[in-house]
Amino acid sequence: MAKDEITAAVDALLRQHPEWPARSLARMLREQTNGALTLEQCRGRINHRIHAAHRNAKHGRKSNESLSRPKRKAGTLRIPKSEAKLWTQYELTGKRIGILSDAHFPFHSEMAIEAAVGTLREHKIDHLLLNGDWADHYAQSFHERKPSLRNFKAERTKTIESLAWIRDQFPRIKITYKLGNHEERWYRWLYAHAPEIGEEPDLDFAAWFRLGEYDIDCVQDQRIVMAGKLAIAHGHELGKGMTSPVNPARGAFLRTLHTILVGHHHRTSGHCESNLWHDEVFVWSTGCLCDLNPEYARVNKWNHGFALVEVAKNKDFEVTNYRISPKGIVRAS
Repeated sequence: MAKDEITAAVDALLRQHPEWPARSLARMLREQTNGALTLEQCRGRINHRIHAAHRNAKHGRKSNESLSRPKRKAGTLRIPKSEAKLWTQYELTGKRIGILSDAHFPFHSEMAIEAAVGTLREHKIDHLLLNGDWADHYAQSFHERKPSLRNFKAERTKTIESLAWIRDQFPRIKITYKLGNHEERWYRWLYAHAPEIGEEPDLDFAAWFRLGEYDIDCVQDQRIVMAGKLAIAHGHELGKGMTSPVNPARGAFLRTLHTILVGHHHRTSGHCESNLWHDEVFVWSTGCLCDLNPEYARVNKWNHGFALVEVAKNKDFEVTNYRISPKGIVRAS
């Protein structure tokens, strides 16, 4: 570019973007000159034209008024409005709360679910939490899938039937369904295959799986659930690499440094440590309610299990972490 062409380019930028700072205009000018000028040279040319226009205006000289800009004052611009949404915890209202997770319908264990539900009925729970991965969503998995098992319609039907059965077992209590990583497959599949309608209310998980019909609350967005002072997560919210050589509970402790109960890992475990003031931080992980030997993990350390949480008036709590033997015998861990 010739010298007069650069001046013309500077004038055009100043007219087109009168509110932009010189630094931003300099970057644009450098691109237009294909790097013929350094960034500092571009800023110098722009500032020279701005100051020349101000001097001419001050002394009443003939000048191109379109290049004159009001002086910028610090603090006059407003920060852009944030798109972030408030992320809050979900409070369970019960005093005797049953926790079931990782049934992975339709690959569930009928024996384990019946044993867990039977025990919770005996304890007369007043709130039931389905703590994630109640449904498997095999058809929406990004892993390799058997063509014969890729039947989402059948999966959805069995999941809805399971919710109807759960409501029949607990007709009067509050039931909350917290979504796990397998339920989130539904949204990933929607956003990938039908992004234009992916956020339609009728396609929301709660609507598509008819939770409202069975008076079941739905907890999404990986929100932490609170049972008194006890934090509850499915487990995938804590990020990858959470596990440790010891057990899932210790892994959750290292991630949160807080008392918490998680599922997700299909193993019953506990871990306890004291802080500087000798307050105990105890962490639990619950067993699963699904098939213990699926094709993708024939050999593993999984076990069937569930939990019962009793909450006092002051929000203190007691956790009983149950294991279920292969013969259906329920024992406190």
